[in-house]
Amino acid sequence: MGRTPQPAALKLIKGRAPGKDSAGREVPKPPAFKRLPPEAPDWLTDEARAEWDRVVPGLSRLDLLKPEDGAALAAYCEAWATFVDATALLQRDGLTIDAKQGMLPHPAVGIARAAGRELRAWAAHFGLTPSTEQQLARGSEHEPDPDNPFG
Repeated sequence: MGRTPQPAALKLIKGRAPGKDSAGREVPKPPAFKRLPPEAPDWLTDEARAEWDRVVPGLSRLDLLKPEDGAALAAYCEAWATFVDATALLQRDGLTIDAKQGMLPHPAVGIARAAGRELRAWAAHFGLTPSTEQQLARGSEHEPDPDNPFG
């Protein structure tokens, strides 16, 4: 399968020179989508809406969002909400349940794991993983510092 390609804006942020990625390759210009954040769907759960409100401003500042990203971003936010709900259940009930067959893993263990995997997959598409954050930080050091008189 291979790695999921990164958006051009992320490649450029991490690049070594204007218009180049971190390996020095030319980054093709992305399609001319309007770079505006999508509207949050009305049906988002409260926790998902809170996550939407948390991530959209930062992604918008990086010009990573377009209206067409709404479905993918909603899926990310709902995966977050499912992860939070499952984790809260585990904190309340514990990791195991007493069943006829004996002690078994709480069903929320599997739900939290599945939601975590889905969350990581969606987060990677938007540059929201810790490794991407580090790559973005390394990429920003190649930008000239406007306060440096020698740079």
